[in-house]
Amino acid sequence: MNRPSWTTVAPLLALVALVPAWFLHPESAVVLGALALLLVGAVLAAVHHAEVVAHRVGEPYGSLLLAVAVTIIEVGLIVTLMITADKDASGLARDTVFAAVMITVNGIVGISLLVGALKHHLAVFNPEGTGAALATVISLAVLCLVIPSVTTSEPGPEFTGAQLAFAAIASLALYGMFVFTQTIRHRDFFLPVTHGQHSPVVTSVGGGDSFEHEPVDLDEDGHADPPTNRAAYASLGLLVVSLVAVVGLAKIESPAIESGVAALGFPPAVVGVIIALLVLAPETIAAVRAAARNRVQVSLNLAMGSAMASIGLTIPAIAIASIWLDGPLKLGLNQLQTVLLLLTSAVAILTVVPGRAKPLQGGVHLVLLAAFLFLTIAP
Repeated sequence: MNRPSWTTVAPLLALVALVPAWFLHPESAVVLGALALLLVGAVLAAVHHAEVVAHRVGEPYGSLLLAVAVTIIEVGLIVTLMITADKDASGLARDTVFAAVMITVNGIVGISLLVGALKHHLAVFNPEGTGAALATVISLAVLCLVIPSVTTSEPGPEFTGAQLAFAAIASLALYGMFVFTQTIRHRDFFLPVTHGQHSPVVTSVGGGDSFEHEPVDLDEDGHADPPTNRAAYASLGLLVVSLVAVVGLAKIESPAIESGVAALGFPPAVVGVIIALLVLAPETIAAVRAAARNRVQVSLNLAMGSAMASIGLTIPAIAIASIWLDGPLKLGLNQLQTVLLLLTSAVAILTVVPGRAKPLQGGVHLVLLAAFLFLTIAP
């Protein structure tokens, strides 16, 4: 008799634990710690089940499903923390989205290039596809995170209602055009440069790697082979359970997260970093595994796709949620964050243009990530 996998047990346990915790409002550190572990497990399980369903339905719908699933998690965490926050949380969406961009473009890209180059002498990828993805990410980041700080219609780093609506529509348009390019029009630009026979076709957009229906599992990620209809329906049900558990447990954990950050004397922006790290953990693991197998293009697809979805889907969702949220929505970066974004963009462009990278490039990106994390804690 086969034992149920952790991806089945984790969301069910999280949902069972959510019911009493929702009504009892636990304050014990032990109980909150256990709930936090279940929250992490539910996030990882949600991404796994989204990938299974995405593989079953095929492209481009699979990539869109992955992006939507991850965005629901991210938006759910952001909105929940904004609603339950005791202090000003108007900049939480900005801090989370900016952290996601820095973690993907510096962290996931950096560690993937470092691992790939150390193991295979050079990390090789397609500069045409990766460059197009990077250009979209930079455009989205500047439009949604830099422009609000320099507009004059609204005081402070905020958009007016009309400006926010334009940014949301423009973000969706850019994201949609990239999805069409990556999954339909120019799919070959996003394939691994040095893949072997029957290598899975990766078309990741924002949160996962989905595969064409190949009969092999070359990357050994456990779900490259096409799932049965029964498995896909089971994953769809568990995906819904996982998302409900994530949003519910996030609401319960939010006071503890804010109290912990405040007790350590860290700025509120650290909360956004924690959310981004939690949401992007599965993508980071998948990217490193792909790089170790000399499929760096897969890693870069994951990184750029995750960054793109974090901006292109989260900002429109937050814009809609702001209709019901009280208080301002601060999206504009401060001067320090803007400098880090511009430096990251310049370095990323120089990294992508040659189409191959040495360990040095990976190390440079990781140092920029370390600078971001350190300066977030000690601005």
